[in-house]
Amino acid sequence: MLDDHTNSEQEAEKDEIVTELSAADRHLLDMIQQLLEPCDRITYGERQREVAAKLGKSVRTVRRLVKKWEEEGLAALQTTTRADKGKHRIDTDWQQFIIKTYKEGNKGSKRITPQQVAIRVQARAAELGQKKYPSYRTVYRVLQPIIEQQEQKAGVRSRGWHGSRLSVKTRDGKDLSVEYSNHVWQCDHTRVDLLLVDQHGELLARPWLTTVVDTYSRCIMGINLGFDPPSSQVVALALRHAILPKQYGSEYGLHEEWGTYGKPEHFYTDGGKDFRSNHLQQIGVQLGFVCHLRDRPSEGGIVERPFGTFNTDFFSNMPGYTGSNVQERPEQAEKEACLTLRELEHRFVRYIVDKYNQRPDARLGDQTRYQRWEAGLIASPNVISEEELRICLMKQTRRSIYRGGYLQFENLTYRGENLAGYAGESVVLRYDPKDITTVLVYRQSGNKEEFLARAFAQELETEQLSLDEAKASSRKIRQAGKMISNRSMLAEVRDRETFLTQKKTKKERQKAEQAVVQKAKQPLIVEPEEIEVALFDSEPEYQMPEAFDYEQMREDYGW
Repeated sequence: MLDDHTNSEQEAEKDEIVTELSAADRHLLDMIQQLLEPCDRITYGERQREVAAKLGKSVRTVRRLVKKWEEEGLAALQTTTRADKGKHRIDTDWQQFIIKTYKEGNKGSKRITPQQVAIRVQARAAELGQKKYPSYRTVYRVLQPIIEQQEQKAGVRSRGWHGSRLSVKTRDGKDLSVEYSNHVWQCDHTRVDLLLVDQHGELLARPWLTTVVDTYSRCIMGINLGFDPPSSQVVALALRHAILPKQYGSEYGLHEEWGTYGKPEHFYTDGGKDFRSNHLQQIGVQLGFVCHLRDRPSEGGIVERPFGTFNTDFFSNMPGYTGSNVQERPEQAEKEACLTLRELEHRFVRYIVDKYNQRPDARLGDQTRYQRWEAGLIASPNVISEEELRICLMKQTRRSIYRGGYLQFENLTYRGENLAGYAGESVVLRYDPKDITTVLVYRQSGNKEEFLARAFAQELETEQLSLDEAKASSRKIRQAGKMISNRSMLAEVRDRETFLTQKKTKKERQKAEQAVVQKAKQPLIVEPEEIEVALFDSEPEYQMPEAFDYEQMREDYGW
Protein backbone atom coordinates (compact mmCIF):
# COMPACT_ATOMS: atom_id res chain seq x y z
CA MET A 1 0.00 0.00 0.00
CA LEU A 2 2.86 2.36 0.82
CA ASP A 3 4.39 1.75 -2.58
CA ASP A 4 1.08 2.47 -4.26
CA HIS A 5 0.76 5.74 -2.32
CA THR A 6 4.29 6.79 -3.30
CA ASN A 7 3.67 5.96 -6.95
CA SER A 8 0.42 7.92 -6.93
CA GLU A 9 2.22 10.96 -5.48
CA GLN A 10 4.92 10.69 -8.17
CA GLU A 11 2.26 10.41 -10.90
CA ALA A 12 0.46 13.45 -9.44
CA GLU A 13 3.70 15.42 -9.53
CA LYS A 14 4.23 14.45 -13.18
CA ASP A 15 0.68 15.50 -14.01
CA GLU A 16 1.22 19.01 -12.58
CA ILE A 17 1.35 21.78 -15.21
CA VAL A 18 3.60 24.77 -14.74
CA THR A 19 1.43 27.79 -15.67
CA GLU A 20 3.63 30.68 -14.53
CA LEU A 21 7.37 31.21 -14.31
CA SER A 22 9.24 33.69 -12.18
CA ALA A 23 11.67 36.17 -13.72
CA ALA A 24 14.60 33.99 -12.68
CA ASP A 25 13.00 30.89 -14.20
CA ARG A 26 12.32 32.74 -17.46
CA HIS A 27 15.94 33.80 -17.60
CA LEU A 28 17.05 30.21 -17.03
CA LEU A 29 14.67 29.02 -19.73
CA ASP A 30 16.15 31.50 -22.23
CA MET A 31 19.65 30.24 -21.44
CA ILE A 32 18.65 26.59 -21.91
CA GLN A 33 16.91 27.33 -25.22
CA GLN A 34 20.10 28.94 -26.50
CA LEU A 35 21.91 25.68 -25.84
CA LEU A 36 19.25 23.65 -27.63
CA GLU A 37 19.74 25.49 -30.92
CA PRO A 38 21.66 23.38 -33.49
CA CYS A 39 25.34 24.17 -33.89
CA ASP A 40 28.74 22.50 -34.20
CA ARG A 41 30.67 21.06 -31.26
CA ILE A 42 33.05 24.01 -30.81
CA THR A 43 30.24 26.56 -30.86
CA TYR A 44 28.23 24.46 -28.37
CA GLY A 45 31.15 24.45 -25.96
CA GLU A 46 31.48 28.24 -26.22
CA ARG A 47 27.76 28.65 -25.59
CA GLN A 48 27.96 26.44 -22.51
CA ARG A 49 30.72 28.57 -21.05
CA GLU A 50 28.85 31.81 -21.81
CA VAL A 51 25.63 30.51 -20.20
CA ALA A 52 27.54 29.26 -17.16
CA ALA A 53 29.13 32.70 -16.74
CA LYS A 54 25.78 34.49 -17.03
CA LEU A 55 24.09 32.15 -14.53
CA GLY A 56 27.02 32.15 -12.15
CA LYS A 57 27.21 28.34 -12.27
CA SER A 58 29.71 25.77 -13.43
CA VAL A 59 29.59 24.17 -16.89
CA ARG A 60 28.79 20.82 -15.28
CA THR A 61 25.74 22.29 -13.54
CA VAL A 62 24.56 23.77 -16.83
CA ARG A 63 24.82 20.32 -18.47
CA ARG A 64 22.69 18.83 -15.69
CA LEU A 65 20.05 21.55 -16.18
CA VAL A 66 19.88 20.85 -19.92
CA LYS A 67 19.54 17.13 -19.30
CA LYS A 68 16.83 17.70 -16.70
CA TRP A 69 15.00 19.98 -19.14
CA GLU A 70 15.07 17.32 -21.83
CA GLU A 71 13.63 14.77 -19.39
CA GLU A 72 11.06 16.82 -17.42
CA GLY A 73 10.30 19.91 -19.50
CA LEU A 74 9.07 23.01 -17.62
CA ALA A 75 8.88 21.09 -14.37
CA ALA A 76 12.68 21.04 -14.38
CA LEU A 77 12.67 24.77 -13.75
CA GLN A 78 10.69 24.56 -10.51
CA THR A 79 12.95 25.17 -7.56
CA THR A 80 12.82 22.74 -4.67
CA THR A 81 11.60 24.23 -1.40
CA ARG A 82 14.15 23.88 1.37
CA ALA A 83 13.10 22.23 4.58
CA ASP A 84 14.59 25.08 6.64
CA LYS A 85 12.91 27.85 4.67
CA GLY A 86 12.05 30.76 6.94
CA LYS A 87 14.79 29.93 9.43
CA HIS A 88 17.86 32.16 9.57
CA ARG A 89 21.21 30.46 9.88
CA ILE A 90 22.87 33.43 11.62
CA ASP A 91 23.77 34.23 15.19
CA THR A 92 20.96 35.37 17.49
CA ASP A 93 22.91 38.50 18.44
CA TRP A 94 23.10 39.53 14.83
CA GLN A 95 19.36 38.97 14.37
CA GLN A 96 18.61 41.16 17.38
CA PHE A 97 21.02 43.86 16.16
CA ILE A 98 19.43 43.86 12.68
CA ILE A 99 15.86 44.08 13.98
CA LYS A 100 16.71 46.69 16.63
CA THR A 101 18.60 48.88 14.15
CA TYR A 102 15.72 48.76 11.69
CA LYS A 103 13.05 49.58 14.27
CA GLU A 104 15.08 52.36 15.90
CA GLY A 105 15.81 53.84 12.48
CA ASN A 106 12.10 54.05 11.60
CA LYS A 107 10.86 55.75 14.73
CA GLY A 108 9.10 59.07 14.40
CA SER A 109 10.26 61.02 11.36
CA LYS A 110 13.35 58.84 10.84
CA ARG A 111 13.57 56.44 7.93
CA ILE A 112 16.02 53.63 7.28
CA THR A 113 16.07 50.91 4.62
CA PRO A 114 17.27 47.28 4.80
CA GLN A 115 20.32 48.20 2.71
CA GLN A 116 21.22 50.91 5.22
CA VAL A 117 20.84 48.36 8.01
CA ALA A 118 23.22 46.05 6.14
CA ILE A 119 25.79 48.86 6.05
CA ARG A 120 25.42 49.31 9.82
CA VAL A 121 25.98 45.56 10.19
CA GLN A 122 29.16 45.82 8.14
CA ALA A 123 30.38 48.75 10.24
CA ARG A 124 29.53 46.86 13.46
CA ALA A 125 31.49 43.83 12.28
CA ALA A 126 34.50 46.04 11.56
CA GLU A 127 34.31 47.44 15.10
CA LEU A 128 34.17 43.93 16.58
CA GLY A 129 36.92 42.66 14.31
CA GLN A 130 34.69 39.96 12.80
CA LYS A 131 35.32 38.94 9.21
CA LYS A 132 32.07 36.97 8.88
CA TYR A 133 28.82 38.89 9.20
CA PRO A 134 25.31 38.76 7.64
CA SER A 135 25.18 39.83 4.01
CA TYR A 136 22.69 42.28 2.55
CA ARG A 137 20.42 39.46 1.36
CA THR A 138 20.48 37.84 4.79
CA VAL A 139 19.57 41.15 6.41
CA TYR A 140 16.72 41.53 3.95
CA ARG A 141 15.43 38.02 4.74
CA VAL A 142 15.51 38.79 8.46
CA LEU A 143 13.60 42.03 7.99
CA GLN A 144 11.21 40.83 5.30
CA PRO A 145 8.50 39.55 7.73
CA ILE A 146 8.58 42.88 9.59
CA ILE A 147 8.38 44.84 6.34
CA GLU A 148 5.52 42.73 5.01
CA GLN A 149 3.66 43.11 8.28
CA GLN A 150 4.06 46.90 8.18
CA GLU A 151 2.91 47.07 4.57
CA GLN A 152 -0.04 44.81 5.28
CA LYS A 153 -1.13 47.14 8.06
CA ALA A 154 -0.76 50.12 5.75
CA GLY A 155 -2.83 48.36 3.09
CA VAL A 156 -0.14 48.33 0.44
CA ARG A 157 1.55 45.48 -1.31
CA SER A 158 5.25 44.69 -1.13
CA ARG A 159 7.53 46.60 -3.52
CA GLY A 160 9.72 43.53 -3.89
CA TRP A 161 13.42 43.39 -4.55
CA HIS A 162 14.93 46.67 -5.75
CA GLY A 163 17.66 45.08 -7.82
CA SER A 164 21.38 45.74 -7.87
CA ARG A 165 23.13 48.47 -5.95
CA LEU A 166 23.91 51.84 -7.43
CA SER A 167 27.33 52.16 -9.05
CA VAL A 168 29.07 54.67 -11.27
CA LYS A 169 31.77 54.00 -13.83
CA THR A 170 34.98 56.03 -13.96
CA ARG A 171 37.01 56.99 -17.02
CA ASP A 172 39.80 54.57 -16.05
CA GLY A 173 37.37 51.63 -16.09
CA LYS A 174 36.60 51.33 -12.38
CA ASP A 175 33.13 50.72 -10.95
CA LEU A 176 32.41 52.74 -7.81
CA SER A 177 29.71 50.96 -5.81
CA VAL A 178 27.82 53.61 -3.83
CA GLU A 179 26.86 52.04 -0.50
CA TYR A 180 26.36 54.83 2.06
CA SER A 181 26.21 58.59 2.61
CA ASN A 182 29.34 60.68 2.03
CA HIS A 183 30.77 57.79 0.04
CA VAL A 184 30.68 59.42 -3.42
CA TRP A 185 29.99 63.11 -4.05
CA GLN A 186 29.36 64.61 -7.47
CA CYS A 187 29.83 68.21 -8.63
CA ASP A 188 28.76 70.25 -11.66
CA HIS A 189 28.03 73.83 -12.83
CA THR A 190 25.19 75.58 -14.65
CA ARG A 191 24.45 79.14 -15.79
CA VAL A 192 21.30 80.28 -13.99
CA ASP A 193 18.55 81.59 -16.30
CA LEU A 194 18.06 84.71 -14.19
CA LEU A 195 19.32 88.27 -14.60
CA LEU A 196 20.61 90.02 -11.47
CA VAL A 197 21.36 93.62 -10.56
CA ASP A 198 23.83 95.27 -8.21
CA GLN A 199 22.86 97.13 -5.03
CA HIS A 200 22.39 100.30 -7.11
CA GLY A 201 19.87 98.61 -9.42
CA GLU A 202 22.22 98.42 -12.40
CA LEU A 203 21.81 95.30 -14.56
CA LEU A 204 24.72 92.86 -14.15
CA ALA A 205 24.50 89.36 -15.67
CA ARG A 206 23.35 85.79 -15.07
CA PRO A 207 25.13 84.07 -12.17
CA TRP A 208 26.78 80.63 -12.13
CA LEU A 209 25.54 77.89 -9.79
CA THR A 210 27.84 75.08 -8.61
CA THR A 211 26.31 72.20 -6.63
CA VAL A 212 27.79 69.28 -4.70
CA VAL A 213 25.44 66.27 -4.47
CA ASP A 214 25.69 63.13 -2.35
CA THR A 215 25.22 60.24 -4.80
CA TYR A 216 23.70 57.87 -2.25
CA SER A 217 20.94 60.17 -0.95
CA ARG A 218 20.70 62.75 -3.78
CA CYS A 219 20.95 65.35 -1.02
CA ILE A 220 22.43 68.76 -1.86
CA MET A 221 25.58 68.96 0.28
CA GLY A 222 26.75 72.44 -0.68
CA ILE A 223 26.54 75.18 -3.30
CA ASN A 224 28.40 78.20 -4.65
CA LEU A 225 26.49 81.04 -6.30
CA GLY A 226 28.39 83.86 -7.98
CA PHE A 227 29.42 85.57 -11.20
CA ASP A 228 32.78 83.83 -11.54
CA PRO A 229 32.81 81.26 -14.39
CA PRO A 230 33.65 77.60 -13.61
CA SER A 231 37.18 77.10 -12.30
CA SER A 232 39.01 75.02 -9.72
CA GLN A 233 38.63 77.93 -7.26
CA VAL A 234 34.85 77.89 -7.70
CA VAL A 235 34.78 74.10 -7.21
CA ALA A 236 36.89 74.54 -4.09
CA LEU A 237 34.46 77.08 -2.64
CA ALA A 238 31.52 74.74 -3.27
CA LEU A 239 33.45 71.90 -1.62
CA ARG A 240 34.26 74.10 1.36
CA HIS A 241 30.56 74.91 1.81
CA ALA A 242 29.64 71.22 1.52
CA ILE A 243 32.27 70.04 4.01
CA LEU A 244 31.66 72.58 6.79
CA PRO A 245 28.63 72.48 9.14
CA LYS A 246 26.25 75.18 7.95
CA GLN A 247 24.90 77.95 10.16
CA TYR A 248 22.58 80.67 8.92
CA GLY A 249 21.19 83.76 10.59
CA SER A 250 17.58 84.79 11.08
CA GLU A 251 17.64 86.81 7.84
CA TYR A 252 17.39 83.52 5.89
CA GLY A 253 14.09 82.58 7.61
CA LEU A 254 14.85 78.84 7.71
CA HIS A 255 12.38 76.40 9.29
CA GLU A 256 14.75 73.43 9.00
CA GLU A 257 18.51 73.00 9.34
CA TRP A 258 20.97 72.26 6.58
CA GLY A 259 22.47 69.46 8.61
CA THR A 260 24.72 67.86 5.98
CA TYR A 261 28.50 68.06 6.38
CA GLY A 262 31.62 65.89 6.34
CA LYS A 263 33.90 64.94 3.48
CA PRO A 264 33.60 62.39 0.68
CA GLU A 265 35.73 59.35 0.05
CA HIS A 266 35.38 59.83 -3.73
CA PHE A 267 34.75 62.99 -5.77
CA TYR A 268 33.11 62.15 -9.11
CA THR A 269 32.92 64.77 -11.88
CA ASP A 270 32.97 65.31 -15.62
CA GLY A 271 36.19 65.88 -17.57
CA GLY A 272 36.23 69.70 -17.55
CA LYS A 273 39.59 71.39 -17.09
CA ASP A 274 38.46 72.80 -13.73
CA PHE A 275 38.02 69.23 -12.46
CA ARG A 276 41.30 68.04 -14.01
CA SER A 277 43.35 70.81 -12.40
CA ASN A 278 46.32 70.23 -10.11
CA HIS A 279 44.66 72.52 -7.57
CA LEU A 280 41.73 70.13 -7.09
CA GLN A 281 44.07 67.13 -6.94
CA GLN A 282 46.06 68.86 -4.18
CA ILE A 283 42.88 69.55 -2.22
CA GLY A 284 41.92 65.87 -2.51
CA VAL A 285 45.34 64.74 -1.27
CA GLN A 286 45.30 67.13 1.68
CA LEU A 287 41.71 66.38 2.74
CA GLY A 288 41.83 62.66 1.98
CA PHE A 289 39.50 61.94 -0.95
CA VAL A 290 40.09 60.58 -4.45
CA CYS A 291 39.07 62.47 -7.60
CA HIS A 292 37.47 60.50 -10.46
CA LEU A 293 36.21 61.49 -13.93
CA ARG A 294 33.04 60.13 -15.53
CA ASP A 295 33.30 57.43 -18.14
CA ARG A 296 30.60 59.08 -20.30
CA PRO A 297 28.16 62.03 -20.03
CA SER A 298 25.21 59.75 -19.25
CA GLU A 299 26.85 58.88 -15.91
CA GLY A 300 26.15 62.41 -14.62
CA GLY A 301 22.37 62.25 -14.34
CA ILE A 302 22.34 62.40 -10.53
CA VAL A 303 24.13 65.77 -10.39
CA GLU A 304 22.57 67.27 -13.55
CA ARG A 305 18.93 66.37 -12.88
CA PRO A 306 18.53 68.85 -9.95
CA PHE A 307 19.35 71.76 -12.27
CA GLY A 308 16.14 71.12 -14.19
CA THR A 309 14.16 70.96 -10.96
CA PHE A 310 15.70 74.21 -9.72
CA ASN A 311 14.85 75.92 -12.99
CA THR A 312 11.20 74.89 -13.14
CA ASP A 313 10.46 74.92 -9.42
CA PHE A 314 12.39 78.00 -8.26
CA PHE A 315 14.19 80.22 -10.78
CA SER A 316 11.24 80.46 -13.19
CA ASN A 317 9.21 82.17 -10.45
CA MET A 318 11.79 84.90 -9.84
CA PRO A 319 11.73 88.37 -11.50
CA GLY A 320 14.27 88.62 -14.30
CA TYR A 321 13.85 85.00 -15.44
CA THR A 322 15.20 84.66 -18.99
CA GLY A 323 14.22 81.10 -19.83
CA SER A 324 16.58 78.49 -21.22
CA ASN A 325 16.04 79.50 -24.86
CA VAL A 326 17.67 82.82 -25.79
CA GLN A 327 15.47 83.22 -28.87
CA GLU A 328 12.33 82.90 -26.73
CA ARG A 329 13.55 85.18 -23.93
CA PRO A 330 10.72 87.15 -22.29
CA GLU A 331 10.70 90.78 -23.41
CA GLN A 332 10.40 92.06 -19.84
CA ALA A 333 13.34 90.07 -18.42
CA GLU A 334 15.73 93.03 -18.35
CA LYS A 335 13.08 95.45 -17.07
CA GLU A 336 11.82 93.11 -14.32
CA ALA A 337 15.29 92.15 -13.03
CA CYS A 338 15.58 93.48 -9.48
CA LEU A 339 17.26 90.77 -7.37
CA THR A 340 20.82 91.14 -6.12
CA LEU A 341 23.11 88.16 -5.71
CA ARG A 342 22.74 88.24 -1.93
CA GLU A 343 18.94 88.33 -2.12
CA LEU A 344 18.91 85.39 -4.54
CA GLU A 345 21.33 83.45 -2.31
CA HIS A 346 19.05 83.97 0.74
CA ARG A 347 16.00 82.65 -1.10
CA PHE A 348 17.80 79.78 -2.81
CA VAL A 349 19.32 78.53 0.46
CA ARG A 350 15.86 78.46 2.01
CA TYR A 351 14.51 76.56 -1.00
CA ILE A 352 17.24 73.92 -0.67
CA VAL A 353 16.93 73.55 3.11
CA ASP A 354 13.17 73.77 3.60
CA LYS A 355 11.96 72.16 0.37
CA TYR A 356 14.37 70.30 -1.89
CA ASN A 357 16.29 68.32 0.75
CA GLN A 358 13.07 67.68 2.66
CA ARG A 359 11.29 66.01 -0.26
CA PRO A 360 11.50 62.29 -1.15
CA ASP A 361 13.30 61.37 -4.33
CA ALA A 362 11.11 59.31 -6.65
CA ARG A 363 13.79 56.60 -6.89
CA LEU A 364 14.48 56.30 -3.16
CA GLY A 365 11.18 55.22 -1.66
CA ASP A 366 9.47 57.12 1.17
CA GLN A 367 12.61 58.66 2.68
CA THR A 368 13.32 62.31 2.15
CA ARG A 369 16.72 63.14 0.76
CA TYR A 370 17.91 64.40 4.13
CA GLN A 371 16.47 61.36 5.96
CA ARG A 372 18.26 59.04 3.56
CA TRP A 373 21.53 60.94 4.04
CA GLU A 374 21.16 60.79 7.81
CA ALA A 375 20.20 57.10 7.81
CA GLY A 376 22.96 56.21 5.36
CA LEU A 377 25.80 57.41 7.60
CA ILE A 378 27.93 54.58 8.93
CA ALA A 379 29.48 56.94 11.49
CA SER A 380 29.26 60.59 12.49
CA PRO A 381 31.28 62.69 10.02
CA ASN A 382 34.47 64.26 11.28
CA VAL A 383 34.41 68.05 11.48
CA ILE A 384 37.37 69.50 9.58
CA SER A 385 38.83 72.67 11.05
CA GLU A 386 37.97 75.86 9.21
CA GLU A 387 41.63 76.87 9.22
CA GLU A 388 42.56 73.81 7.19
CA LEU A 389 39.79 74.49 4.72
CA ARG A 390 40.77 78.13 4.41
CA ILE A 391 44.28 77.18 3.39
CA CYS A 392 43.00 74.76 0.76
CA LEU A 393 39.82 76.27 -0.57
CA MET A 394 39.69 80.08 -0.32
CA LYS A 395 40.30 82.35 -3.30
CA GLN A 396 43.60 84.18 -3.33
CA THR A 397 45.38 87.24 -4.72
CA ARG A 398 48.72 89.01 -4.17
CA ARG A 399 49.21 92.46 -2.62
CA SER A 400 52.02 94.55 -1.11
CA ILE A 401 52.11 95.69 2.51
CA TYR A 402 52.36 99.46 2.98
CA ARG A 403 54.03 101.32 5.81
CA GLY A 404 52.17 100.85 9.06
CA GLY A 405 50.86 97.35 8.17
CA TYR A 406 48.18 98.49 5.70
CA LEU A 407 46.87 96.66 2.62
CA GLN A 408 44.73 97.77 -0.31
CA PHE A 409 42.20 95.43 -1.92
CA GLU A 410 39.10 96.27 -3.99
CA ASN A 411 39.29 99.97 -2.98
CA LEU A 412 39.19 98.93 0.69
CA THR A 413 41.96 99.58 3.19
CA TYR A 414 42.91 96.71 5.50
CA ARG A 415 45.09 96.63 8.56
CA GLY A 416 46.40 93.64 10.45
CA GLU A 417 48.33 93.16 13.65
CA ASN A 418 52.09 92.58 13.34
CA LEU A 419 52.06 93.39 9.61
CA ALA A 420 54.02 96.64 9.98
CA GLY A 421 57.24 94.64 10.23
CA TYR A 422 56.63 93.21 6.73
CA ALA A 423 56.21 96.58 5.00
CA GLY A 424 57.25 96.45 1.37
CA GLU A 425 56.86 92.66 1.04
CA SER A 426 54.48 90.94 -1.41
CA VAL A 427 52.03 88.65 0.40
CA VAL A 428 49.17 86.28 -0.48
CA LEU A 429 45.62 87.21 0.54
CA ARG A 430 43.06 84.44 0.95
CA TYR A 431 39.43 85.42 1.30
CA ASP A 432 35.83 84.28 1.08
CA PRO A 433 34.06 86.07 -1.82
CA LYS A 434 30.84 86.20 0.22
CA ASP A 435 32.49 88.38 2.87
CA ILE A 436 35.74 90.22 2.16
CA THR A 437 35.71 92.39 5.29
CA THR A 438 38.26 89.91 6.69
CA VAL A 439 41.18 88.47 4.72
CA LEU A 440 43.94 86.07 5.71
CA VAL A 441 47.51 87.15 5.03
CA TYR A 442 50.16 84.57 4.13
CA ARG A 443 53.85 84.87 3.34
CA GLN A 444 55.32 82.68 0.63
CA SER A 445 58.14 80.57 2.03
CA GLY A 446 59.47 78.20 -0.62
CA ASN A 447 56.67 75.81 -1.58
CA LYS A 448 54.64 76.60 1.53
CA GLU A 449 52.64 79.55 2.81
CA GLU A 450 53.27 80.89 6.30
CA PHE A 451 50.25 82.45 8.03
CA LEU A 452 50.97 85.99 9.23
CA ALA A 453 47.74 87.55 10.45
CA ARG A 454 44.13 88.43 9.78
CA ALA A 455 43.55 91.82 8.20
CA PHE A 456 40.28 93.70 8.69
CA ALA A 457 38.67 96.27 6.42
CA GLN A 458 38.82 99.65 8.10
CA GLU A 459 35.44 101.04 9.28
CA LEU A 460 33.71 97.80 8.20
CA GLU A 461 34.57 95.60 11.20
CA THR A 462 30.88 94.95 12.03
CA GLU A 463 29.62 94.84 8.44
CA GLN A 464 29.44 92.16 5.76
CA LEU A 465 30.48 92.92 2.19
CA SER A 466 30.75 90.47 -0.68
CA LEU A 467 33.33 90.69 -3.44
CA ASP A 468 30.64 91.36 -6.06
CA GLU A 469 29.18 94.19 -3.99
CA ALA A 470 32.64 95.74 -3.59
CA LYS A 471 33.26 95.52 -7.34
CA ALA A 472 29.88 97.08 -8.07
CA SER A 473 30.67 99.97 -5.71
CA SER A 474 34.08 100.48 -7.30
CA ARG A 475 32.50 100.43 -10.75
CA LYS A 476 29.94 103.02 -9.65
CA ILE A 477 32.65 105.28 -8.24
CA ARG A 478 34.72 104.94 -11.40
CA GLN A 479 31.75 105.73 -13.62
CA ALA A 480 30.86 108.80 -11.57
CA GLY A 481 34.48 109.93 -11.61
CA LYS A 482 34.69 109.29 -15.33
CA MET A 483 31.63 111.45 -16.00
CA ILE A 484 33.09 114.29 -13.92
CA SER A 485 36.48 113.92 -15.62
CA ASN A 486 34.92 113.89 -19.08
CA ARG A 487 32.92 117.05 -18.41
CA SER A 488 35.91 118.85 -16.99
CA MET A 489 38.18 117.75 -19.83
CA LEU A 490 35.71 118.86 -22.50
CA ALA A 491 35.23 122.20 -20.80
CA GLU A 492 38.99 122.72 -20.55
CA VAL A 493 39.48 121.91 -24.24
CA ARG A 494 36.69 124.25 -25.30
CA ASP A 495 38.00 127.06 -23.10
CA ARG A 496 41.54 126.54 -24.36
CA GLU A 497 40.46 126.63 -28.01
CA THR A 498 38.40 129.77 -27.45
CA PHE A 499 41.26 131.40 -25.62
CA LEU A 500 43.75 130.55 -28.37
CA THR A 501 41.38 131.77 -31.07
CA GLN A 502 40.84 135.02 -29.23
CA LYS A 503 44.55 135.41 -28.63
CA LYS A 504 45.32 134.70 -32.30
CA THR A 505 42.70 137.15 -33.57
CA LYS A 506 43.85 139.87 -31.23
CA LYS A 507 47.49 139.36 -32.14
CA GLU A 508 46.78 139.40 -35.89
CA ARG A 509 44.69 142.55 -35.54
CA GLN A 510 47.42 144.20 -33.56
CA LYS A 511 50.06 143.21 -36.14
CA ALA A 512 47.92 144.60 -38.97
CA GLU A 513 47.35 147.85 -37.15
CA GLN A 514 51.04 148.17 -36.37
CA ALA A 515 51.94 147.56 -40.04
CA VAL A 516 49.59 150.35 -41.19
CA VAL A 517 50.94 152.72 -38.58
CA GLN A 518 54.53 151.94 -39.48
CA LYS A 519 53.88 152.38 -43.15
CA ALA A 520 52.10 155.63 -42.60
CA LYS A 521 54.97 156.94 -40.52
CA GLN A 522 57.54 156.38 -43.29
CA PRO A 523 58.44 159.76 -45.10
CA LEU A 524 58.07 160.01 -48.90
CA ILE A 525 61.30 161.27 -50.58
CA VAL A 526 61.04 161.72 -54.34
CA GLU A 527 63.27 163.80 -56.63
CA PRO A 528 61.41 166.11 -59.09
CA GLU A 529 63.54 164.92 -61.98
CA GLU A 530 62.61 161.24 -61.35
CA ILE A 531 58.97 162.09 -61.22
CA GLU A 532 59.19 164.11 -64.35
CA VAL A 533 60.98 161.38 -66.32
CA ALA A 534 58.60 158.72 -65.12
CA LEU A 535 55.59 160.69 -65.98
CA PHE A 536 56.78 161.66 -69.46
CA ASP A 537 57.84 158.02 -70.25
CA SER A 538 54.52 156.52 -69.28
CA GLU A 539 52.19 159.21 -70.40
CA PRO A 540 53.80 161.38 -73.13
CA GLU A 541 50.65 163.42 -73.60
CA TYR A 542 50.63 164.43 -69.97
CA GLN A 543 51.00 168.15 -69.40
CA MET A 544 53.16 169.19 -66.51
CA PRO A 545 51.11 171.21 -64.04
CA GLU A 546 52.34 174.37 -62.68
CA ALA A 547 52.69 172.94 -59.15
CA PHE A 548 52.74 169.33 -57.79
CA ASP A 549 50.31 168.13 -55.06
CA TYR A 550 52.29 165.24 -53.62
CA GLU A 551 49.56 164.04 -51.27
CA GLN A 552 47.08 163.84 -54.09
CA MET A 553 49.55 161.96 -56.28
CA ARG A 554 50.17 159.46 -53.51
CA GLU A 555 46.48 158.59 -53.37
CA ASP A 556 46.08 158.53 -57.17
CA TYR A 557 49.04 156.29 -57.92
CA GLY A 558 49.06 154.22 -54.80
CA TRP A 559 52.43 155.32 -53.58
